[in-house]
Amino acid sequence: MLVALAIDAGVGWPDRLYRAIGHPVGWFGRLVSLAEAALNRSHHTPSFRRAAGAASAIALILLAALLAWLVQSLLPNGAAGVLLAGLLAWPLVAARSLHDHVERVATPLVTGDTAAARAAVAMIVGRNPEALDEAGVARAALESLAENASDGVVAPLFWGALLGLPGIAAYKAANTLDSMIGHRNERYRDFGWGAARIDDVLNLIPARLTGALIAVASRARGPAFRTMRRDAGLHRSPNAGWPEASMAGALGVRLSGPRMYDGVPSNDPWLNPVAGDPRPEDLFLGLRIFRRTVLFTAALLLLAALF
Repeated sequence: MLVALAIDAGVGWPDRLYRAIGHPVGWFGRLVSLAEAALNRSHHTPSFRRAAGAASAIALILLAALLAWLVQSLLPNGAAGVLLAGLLAWPLVAARSLHDHVERVATPLVTGDTAAARAAVAMIVGRNPEALDEAGVARAALESLAENASDGVVAPLFWGALLGLPGIAAYKAANTLDSMIGHRNERYRDFGWGAARIDDVLNLIPARLTGALIAVASRARGPAFRTMRRDAGLHRSPNAGWPEASMAGALGVRLSGPRMYDGVPSNDPWLNPVAGDPRPEDLFLGLRIFRRTVLFTAALLLLAALF
């Protein structure tokens, strides 16, 4: 997993490679779309959609794990096998792409180009960017940075370190399912229920670990830990609140709060409510914390490999 993280941090997933072959997450996403189109019909009862969605999520996750296990079983022993496993796990780590996406929000935001920042943040969040002011754009980007530090970096590496290629493949499959169908709207409330619950379980440890790593990586460790312990449970997600609250405390800003999803208001509570809104420059401070979080994650992987 350390090899995978090193490759990702160095080159990400190059645009030329993406244009040539796409991305493994996109390949898996097509299977999810096929299953959803076949089994999530409006004439199906809610109970059928819930059962069919859970069964298809389990089947697709097991398929990803089985294929990864078969590939892993063919790898040679020794250093060659380690390098090949890292190369195969590389596309399932998203540290570089997350950093670059948030940087694309931060750069125009600090120059006052809110329109360009809104367009960039729309690539990483689900809320309507046109309804966001400067502080709203900064909050959305920081929340995405913190949450995806867990979902896109720490969690896949955690399961990969624990269970090898099958672990990282199964986690990424579950996380992709949740991002595609684990929504609380009319279309996915029943069909995506199982995928959302599986993702919640798989992120229980990584989300809390990520929150701790963010706190340790910051210059405000005490406030970060205190805010995380106090406010993480206020978040609508059982897991996302841990890294987000830690980031809020680390930067001395408030995150989450009321927002709009698909035109529907969501009156979420604030994380670190006594603080003010983030400023554009706080995005660069958040990126610095994220880079250090990735370095600390690499250090933990190295320790795990040695001991």
